[in-house]
Amino acid sequence: MKFQVLGPVEIETPGGAQVSPRALKVRSLLAYLCAHHDETVSSGRLIEALWSGTPPQTASTALHVYVSKLRKHLQGLGLDGTSLITTQPPGYRLRLLECDLDVYEFDRLLAKGREFRELGDLVKASESLDRAISLWRGQALEDLRGIPAFESLGRRLDERRSFAREQRFELELELGNHKALVGEIYSLLDDRSTWENIYGYLMVALYRSGRTTEALATYSRVRRNLVEDHGIEPAPRLQRLQHAILTHDPSLDDFGADRLARVTVA
Repeated sequence: MKFQVLGPVEIETPGGAQVSPRALKVRSLLAYLCAHHDETVSSGRLIEALWSGTPPQTASTALHVYVSKLRKHLQGLGLDGTSLITTQPPGYRLRLLECDLDVYEFDRLLAKGREFRELGDLVKASESLDRAISLWRGQALEDLRGIPAFESLGRRLDERRSFAREQRFELELELGNHKALVGEIYSLLDDRSTWENIYGYLMVALYRSGRTTEALATYSRVRRNLVEDHGIEPAPRLQRLQHAILTHDPSLDDFGADRLARVTVA
């Protein structure tokens, strides 16, 4: 059985069936415990999240009811609900036991990517990050983003995917896979009109693919977005990258991820 929050909240059976609780409060409870799978979550935090800061007087009793319903739902799937959702003062804790959790798998693959990178195996490092990113099925907690606590939590999880993507782009550029990156990065830009780092990676990928004009147009695009939306100029690191492209700085042809980080990220 697999719990999933990197997208709409789901429980997936080994056969691929989606069997997540339908009731909003029960599904929200499951999602919050999954997102904090490595800790005991207090009843107070759960009440705050489930009722968006305006709980009824009966919230404590209602929370116990929702925990009971979630355990029963899990038992209906052939799982030991009481062992999975344990009562640990001052609240509750999700214990994975023999179940999988996509957030846990994501973190594990990120750690493997770091290990491979430290060992100098950039190919395996990039592959690990790619597998981690592929676990996402949309925005984290996508079906609960209308609830304030889950919008905030979902954004924090989404930032971790953005970090993984940036790390992978650096590795792919260092491996010389700049041509393959161009289309991939272009597909991300519409929803990230002011994400300067990703524009920097695209500028380098385009330049190294012999598309200097497009690389400079990319800078103009992000500059226009930043000026029109926020009244600010691009960060100095992006301005330096534009200058390097304009002057055909030789270092742009073959520098690795560590130097790219200093130019476009640091």
